[in-house]
Amino acid sequence: MPRNSSLASIAAATLSYERWVGAQVPLVRSDLAFKHEQMAFAPFPFLRSTFYRWVQVWNETCPELARAPQVLAVGDLHTENFGTWRDGEGRLIWGINDFDEAFPMAYTNDLVRLATSARLSISAGTLVLTPRAACSAILDGYHASLERGGKPFVLAEKHPVLRHDAQSELRDPVRFWTAMAALPPARHLPAATHTILRRQFKSSEEPRYVTRRAGLGSLGHPRVVAIAEHSGGWIAREVKELVASGVAWATGASGSVAIHYPTIVRRAVRCADPFLDVRGRWVIRRLAPDCSRIEFTVARLASEQTELLHAMGAETANVHLGSGARRIAAVRSDLDSRPPGWLKVASRAMERATTADFVAWQHAQRG
Repeated sequence: MPRNSSLASIAAATLSYERWVGAQVPLVRSDLAFKHEQMAFAPFPFLRSTFYRWVQVWNETCPELARAPQVLAVGDLHTENFGTWRDGEGRLIWGINDFDEAFPMAYTNDLVRLATSARLSISAGTLVLTPRAACSAILDGYHASLERGGKPFVLAEKHPVLRHDAQSELRDPVRFWTAMAALPPARHLPAATHTILRRQFKSSEEPRYVTRRAGLGSLGHPRVVAIAEHSGGWIAREVKELVASGVAWATGASGSVAIHYPTIVRRAVRCADPFLDVRGRWVIRRLAPDCSRIEFTVARLASEQTELLHAMGAETANVHLGSGARRIAAVRSDLDSRPPGWLKVASRAMERATTADFVAWQHAQRG
């Protein structure tokens, strides 16, 4: 899977992409500068920050896989894009929690990107598995979920490892709300943002509006949090402005490009988050101590990490299943035809390409 040398440098690609994003939303320059720093910190945060570049490299490095049957894909999938929320019954649910880059793509994209992120975690010492074991766990979970037609991850009587890790990772409420209270006030509050957030609160008291840095891929996008006291405790809602998926930039799509966030969430096999909503270009979510991701720093044992990656593969299938029976039949057929080890080989190629871009970015920043 050779890398095509005709691609523009990572610095040039980033500049072009950010100009493209800036034509859609007003950029928060201080957050963008912080994102550039994080991109130079290590390969994993670089991967999380640069889905737009991934699409370019993916099409050049794995052209045959990029032509595999399409689904409505997560796009920017990685091992830190999984977390917990409460459903309408108050149950703790686990699954993929960010669909900013959702777009019709080959189903293989999500699997290879997830496996590549696992490889980078192995290189960083966060994962104790071998690349072969990590890829096998992801694929086994994906296969199993496709075969049973998908099933949400309710962390109640089942999934003891996930439940243990999720509960041990739930943030202390006192620390969580203390940190929220310390966030800086929002200096500019777009009218649409104020209207959307104000409607989230039933009390007549005006919420306090603050800003925060979160994630990496969407750093630089407008993001506002509203905090208010409600029935004796604190509640918070966040809105973030969405842009078209980086796939549109990387492939040169012209004209109006749809935002697929609400569609992929609605169609996926999952227990809905009653607080998650998309209004126009704004995504709204609840912020709370029990809305958090599970990290490998909690799942330390090889057996726990294997189960976690297996669940990530299964949840990926839960999302892909929303693309319909005909597309999933094509996915199954294609998956069955692939040789053993294909995910290991492809993720290794993408790890090398990503690491090369990371090193080039470091050099560009130092220059």
